[in-house]
Amino acid sequence: MSAIKESKADKLFNIINVIIMTLVLIIEIYPLIFVVSASISNPDLVNQGKVWLWPKGINFEGYLRVFRDKEIWTGYRNTIFYTFLGTIINLFVTLPAAYALSRKDFYGRNLFMGLFTFTMFFSGGLIPTYLIIKGLGMRDTIWALLIPGAASMYNIIITRTYFQSNIPNEMKEAAEMDGCSNTRLFLTIVLPLSTPIIAVITLFYAVTHWNSYFTALIYISKREMFPLQLILREILILNEMSTEMMKTGEEIDAIAKQARIADMIKYAVIIVSTAPVLIAYPFIQKYFVQGIMVGAIKG
Repeated sequence: MSAIKESKADKLFNIINVIIMTLVLIIEIYPLIFVVSASISNPDLVNQGKVWLWPKGINFEGYLRVFRDKEIWTGYRNTIFYTFLGTIINLFVTLPAAYALSRKDFYGRNLFMGLFTFTMFFSGGLIPTYLIIKGLGMRDTIWALLIPGAASMYNIIITRTYFQSNIPNEMKEAAEMDGCSNTRLFLTIVLPLSTPIIAVITLFYAVTHWNSYFTALIYISKREMFPLQLILREILILNEMSTEMMKTGEEIDAIAKQARIADMIKYAVIIVSTAPVLIAYPFIQKYFVQGIMVGAIKG
């Protein structure tokens, strides 16, 4: 079978696509490369604009100062625990809800879908939510971080659409004729066939938990329960505050030194907080075409 010959318009279209995608790639990846280089470069050279791609005057003082702080490790432990448990709770709620909403024989499906969708556009706001959390006695507990965000309607819609598009009704009917219950059908047939969408929403929820700090800022006052993002935020703020305070009367050399340290810590903190997600993403990325695209577009 001979290959289809591309017309001049097709070739021009492909060339423009390659140019645009290359520009987008450069725009997306350059800030990351710069931050990595700046985090291990001499801060003076960074401030002078001499570091724009590769590191210069390599030193790891920023990382040493960040990891020397014992609270960093406590924050890492807490964040890993919150991310793991929170993602499990998210999947436990999202997958059954999406599967139920994907079944045409689910009584009241449209009503529940309408109620769930309503929450995407309207919420009670910060103060009512805070009062509810406080009234339920969940302040200073991990449940204040995990329960209010147990399910995302956006992820439920994507997962429901995936189930509707990829789990044929004939398969469900055949399973039911063989005496398979709904629970067994969901656990032994639907879930094994839905690996791409499960991987995608797992990544979505895990990244959300990993980057979350505002909820902990509102509901958690015990330092031993702080997530990593809150610890890093405090380290960054404290270093900047120290620099500002020293400007009032301390020696100029000390001010300059503190400013240099603050710059190094700033870039190191960015890398420390994003490295786990960057490492995990390539292993899940292959499921995105099957998962997010099919789940979002079909149906």
